[in-house]
Amino acid sequence: MAELLVDSSIRVWVFLPIVVITFLIGILRHYVSILLSSQKKVDVLQVQDSQAMIRSRLLRENGKYITAKAFAMRKHFFNNEESGYFKTQKRPAAMNNPITDPTVMTDMLKGNVTNVLPMIIIGGWINWTFSGFVTTKVPFPLTLRFKPMLQRGVDLMSLDASWVSSASWYFLNVFGLRSIYALVLGDNNAADQSRVMQEQMSGAAVGMPQDPKQAFKAEWEALEICDHQWALCNVEMELTGGVPTPESLYHQNKVD
Repeated sequence: MAELLVDSSIRVWVFLPIVVITFLIGILRHYVSILLSSQKKVDVLQVQDSQAMIRSRLLRENGKYITAKAFAMRKHFFNNEESGYFKTQKRPAAMNNPITDPTVMTDMLKGNVTNVLPMIIIGGWINWTFSGFVTTKVPFPLTLRFKPMLQRGVDLMSLDASWVSSASWYFLNVFGLRSIYALVLGDNNAADQSRVMQEQMSGAAVGMPQDPKQAFKAEWEALEICDHQWALCNVEMELTGGVPTPESLYHQNKVD
């Protein structure tokens, strides 16, 4: 197979313009998303319950680093039968479906307008303007299965699969400029197309409301069976270079 020699003008008039256009469209999409984003309403009770769940989980995981008295006090605050948080806080079950929420549908529409629509329009324009150009070549050999992905718009069976067409080069830039966007706009930016698509795919599962009653019951049961295991016994002797006895080494204190 004969080796191709790409004209240097393709680098100036096709290769670099596609990179610059894709980068500028990502910057514009980021700021348009900021302008169209709506401030979400925060439920105070929902935040309170979520913080209580986090505190209970941290108590179960890191309770071994506090004294038995401190662990018992915190456990009593959550799990007491008469005044415990998980027993006294009664929350109605969340019956609202986020799919039928108008605000959720509006946010999804805004996301499609700022992300999917520009990618389709700019991709079609680049495919029409720079159609038929071979822009670059990957530095490693590829099989023929990569030809439909890397050589979109160039139908040549004799062309090596390592060459990249202009249309495929645009889509590689759409999903490959993540590090540049993070460097210019920060980590939490709206220009990263792969992150936006991942959030849209997992948004429905994440946005489903959780039943507080069931969550409280599960956390109460998990904390109820959790016993205090003192992990810092004889730590002062280990830090000062003392030699503890074998009976007291890593001994776990029992709750009185």
